[in-house]
Amino acid sequence: MSKFSKKNCSLVISAAVAASALIAGAANAQASKESEVVRSVGADTLVEQVQLRPSAVAQNVTSVSQLSDVRPTDWAFTALQSLVERYGCIAGYPDRTFRGKQATSRYEFAAGLNACLDKINEIISAGLADKVSKEDLATLQKLQEEFAAELATLRGRVDALDAKVAKLEAQQFSTTTKLRGEAVFGLVGGSDGVTTATNPSSTNVVFNYRARLNFDTSFTGKDLLRTRLQASNTANFTNLANSNSTRLAYDGFATSANSFELNRLYYRFPIGGNVIAYVAPIGAVHDILDPLTPLPNSGDQWLSRFSRFNPLLRIASGGNPAVAGFDLKFTDQVSFQAAYSASNAADPVGQGGIAGGNTKIAAQFVFKPAESLKLGVGYARAYTVGNSLGSGLNVDSLGGVTAPGVSGINSDTVVGSLIWDITKKFTFNTWGSYTFANSTGVTTAGTTFTSWMAALSAKDLFTEGDLAALSFGQPLLRTSVTGSAQGSTDTPYHLEAFYRFRVSKNISITPGVFFVFNQNSASANGTATVGVIRTTFSF
Repeated sequence: MSKFSKKNCSLVISAAVAASALIAGAANAQASKESEVVRSVGADTLVEQVQLRPSAVAQNVTSVSQLSDVRPTDWAFTALQSLVERYGCIAGYPDRTFRGKQATSRYEFAAGLNACLDKINEIISAGLADKVSKEDLATLQKLQEEFAAELATLRGRVDALDAKVAKLEAQQFSTTTKLRGEAVFGLVGGSDGVTTATNPSSTNVVFNYRARLNFDTSFTGKDLLRTRLQASNTANFTNLANSNSTRLAYDGFATSANSFELNRLYYRFPIGGNVIAYVAPIGAVHDILDPLTPLPNSGDQWLSRFSRFNPLLRIASGGNPAVAGFDLKFTDQVSFQAAYSASNAADPVGQGGIAGGNTKIAAQFVFKPAESLKLGVGYARAYTVGNSLGSGLNVDSLGGVTAPGVSGINSDTVVGSLIWDITKKFTFNTWGSYTFANSTGVTTAGTTFTSWMAALSAKDLFTEGDLAALSFGQPLLRTSVTGSAQGSTDTPYHLEAFYRFRVSKNISITPGVFFVFNQNSASANGTATVGVIRTTFSF
């Protein structure tokens, strides 16, 4: 150090400061000049920080006054000012701080020195060599000799990483699209528990699957274009009592089994600062309306269709409908969501499209008065073809009314929902719904459907990624009938429990069971028991 002038000494020290600011934002700028470097990291770690965490470093500042934690009274202010305004050698953190009290290692110093050398080389190459003082050049030459080994190591690592990045860029799938996939394997057994001379017990054991490929594209970073391909052979398991009470959360396919089909095609994009718009030739209402459940995923959460979503989302939901809607956020605590859906033109259930198929307009207010509490109130007006609400939940016809006499059903559904995070691990949620339905056509009839559910779930109960849940509720039940409609004989109930084990980041196994008492709303149908062992692969 004695070989250098005081001015050069300041430049050496400030170069160290610049080095750490460029790479780790750390140099002991306000400590004693004689303090030793106290932290040491390997070149591999340093280069990874530079290459893979560029967000840690902001763009170069153009004036030392832009560094909020550097003051004119600091001992290195003049040297820092020279490096910033004369050579452009310093980049602060994204918050425009310098953080000069942190220590730096030789590798971090060498990387910062290399950055300063590059800047000075640019100045010389531009024919502005007279702007670089001889003292500074001499000092940099001494530093270059002192840190030759570290500089060579860093440059070798950077060259290797550059080659890897070039290879990845050449082989990447897309700059705007990410591929996400999921495969669900289910071993499922079910029985209705009824054994008589005229009605032997119905049992069913299957090994089914569902595979999905999601292509998620973003053009601005805030929008999402999703294209989903899906193949499945689950059908509507298990239909033990000619009802939908034992359907699985992941069941169903559009038109044919074991064939990849376009299952979802939608575009979500922001309008202004508080509106999210949703347009989907093939979509679902719950893509834009908050389903108000802590467990919305069909692939690795609830086992049954009933426990997953409330009837407002299920009614008139078949046939891959076209959907349009929006999510308007008034404040961080209050939002309003609305959607319109119409059955796909190729839907075999009705004539299809806006004029002749299933249609629904739904709206929902969502309130979040506290971080741990979310409430929702929703309404839906729907028209469904034939004598059915098209919900796939238990029995949703008017009952006793022959289908030829009913061209369709007009229904109004109101639902209230609540999610309460009791602790970081335990969550309670519940919903209740009323549906007022009236027939259209030759035969006139009306009825009210009621349904409710309460559930308790626990995440990371024993190990990270595990999930346990228990639900109990009442599937759709016909009450308050008018005209030629008929009420239900008995009240159905649904009880479900599962535990999801996380085998790895991409694999989980979920054993579980659910029971449906008085399925099809009749005690003569017995109690359905469905056991499931589901394995989910995601990537």
